Amino acid sequence: MDRKTAFLYPCDMSSDHFSQEIAPGQPGIRAPARGLGRGAGPWVLGAALIAALVLAPILSVLVLASGADPEIWPRLWAGPLPRYLGNTAFIAAGVGLGTAVMGTIPAWLVAVHDFPGRRVLEWALLMPLAIPAYVGAYALVDFLEYAGPVQSGLRAAFGWARPGDYWFPEIRSRGFAALVLAAALYPYVYLLARAALREQPGGAFEVARALGAGPGRVFLRVGLPLVRPAVAAGAAIAMMESVADFGVVDYFGVQTLTTGIFSTWLEMGDAAGAAQIATLILVAVALLAGAEKAGRARARHYHSARHPRPLVRQRLRGPAAAVAAGLCALPVALGFVLPVGVIGAQALAHPEAWFGPGLARALWHTVATGGLAATAAMAGAIFMVYGMRIGGFAALRGLGLLTTLGYAAPGAVLAVGILIPLARLDHGLADLIEGLSGHDPGLLLTGSAFAIVLAFVVRFFAIAQGAVDGAFGRISPSLPMAARALGQGPGGVLRRVHMPLMAGSVGSGLLLVFVDCVKELPATLLLRPFNYETLATRMHEKASLEKLGEAAPAALLVMAVGLAAAALLARMNLRERG
Repeated sequence: MDRKTAFLYPCDMSSDHFSQEIAPGQPGIRAPARGLGRGAGPWVLGAALIAALVLAPILSVLVLASGADPEIWPRLWAGPLPRYLGNTAFIAAGVGLGTAVMGTIPAWLVAVHDFPGRRVLEWALLMPLAIPAYVGAYALVDFLEYAGPVQSGLRAAFGWARPGDYWFPEIRSRGFAALVLAAALYPYVYLLARAALREQPGGAFEVARALGAGPGRVFLRVGLPLVRPAVAAGAAIAMMESVADFGVVDYFGVQTLTTGIFSTWLEMGDAAGAAQIATLILVAVALLAGAEKAGRARARHYHSARHPRPLVRQRLRGPAAAVAAGLCALPVALGFVLPVGVIGAQALAHPEAWFGPGLARALWHTVATGGLAATAAMAGAIFMVYGMRIGGFAALRGLGLLTTLGYAAPGAVLAVGILIPLARLDHGLADLIEGLSGHDPGLLLTGSAFAIVLAFVVRFFAIAQGAVDGAFGRISPSLPMAARALGQGPGGVLRRVHMPLMAGSVGSGLLLVFVDCVKELPATLLLRPFNYETLATRMHEKASLEKLGEAAPAALLVMAVGLAAAALLARMNLRERG
């Protein structure tokens, strides 16, 4: 299961980890009774507390919005809110359509056909996942702007001297913002559509070809209806990511709901108005998730044969093979080759930027906050999932499913829900310490990286939870039952039985959370202390000042982390298959 679908496809935690399904009529075997076993109470209580902590920022946003001045809504509607909503809806729709096209067609070509370069392109199509969307925005603007190589080449070729001599589309617009986001997010559609096509029997396609249908009709009449639920799921995920985006739309100067949180809170000083806008984002994300699930629930596809004939790829030759390779290479070029090429060229042209002040410190801050957050998220996920499994309470399992909503909440929304209550707590704590000791300790929570780490944990907890729950589900119940029969308590069973068997999944989840922490921008911008930089914030600030050469080293480091993670995960996957 893809990591981005964790909250759309929550893992089934309905089975008690220490119980076993008994077939009717089995003599002499009784399933263990449900309920708390010896020593399980602290685990269940801890699981409930961890789930409550993960849900607290979202609840905080709702509380702040509900307690705001009723006059805020008329003021927002009379001001910039309609523009925020219109731009957000336009970009989300454009990203949904763009990812559906850019993900489905390559998935169809690599899954159903064989042509030169297919094996390389099949994996290269995943590479944009390693590139933050805002890096793609920096690269596209640098490539297409007036002083960039494209317009400079056109002026040199046709003798144009002034901007008025020719027409060129406005780069910093919502249309190009949607294009950049679609190029970065289409792999979610591609992954799900390719998996769906691989699961289909080959008979349906063979029958369509035998009836005289050409490649286009086979795709439209057979292939597309079969993968429509997967395409809808991937497009919905991409649309949610576009609603949550800040780096791309801010760089292109497009005012959306996410940028509205920044301007309303930081420029106008209206925290309640920011909370109101944050609730709109939560509602939009919830509607997208609900529409996707409703559409997927209505779709039903069954295999008619018990042993269906496997899908055999059609060999393409000549112009058809070239067209297929070109269609697959185009998204890779736009979402991966262009950002890497432009940023790499900028880094080579400005080698002194590698020794610029603050880069090493930003790298250390990125590694420290990401590492702490990934470790905390994984430890909390292990404790919570284990407590829910040995507890077996339906309410606790429902609470665990709600924690996956944190991944659907944008970083800016979580920042609103974290910083405002945390600042109040921080001031109260500082006053208490000063009253008791006579020494002012300063802001201990918001004055450090604590708030950033907390936001990362909440934002990406669903990834860790999905990895841990899947690992638990692959362990036979007989193993922990045997350990309990030998006198091991819950802690001993977890330490001696589960953890050695889950090491690979835990490592993969840890890596995925760390990579997402490295790329996270809006939450870091809102929650960082004064003069605290990470690689993401350094990129954003330098690029916003049109200093792409100084932003290039930080961008390359972030991309290197993403590519290294992709390579490690691919290697782990190959080892598991082997």
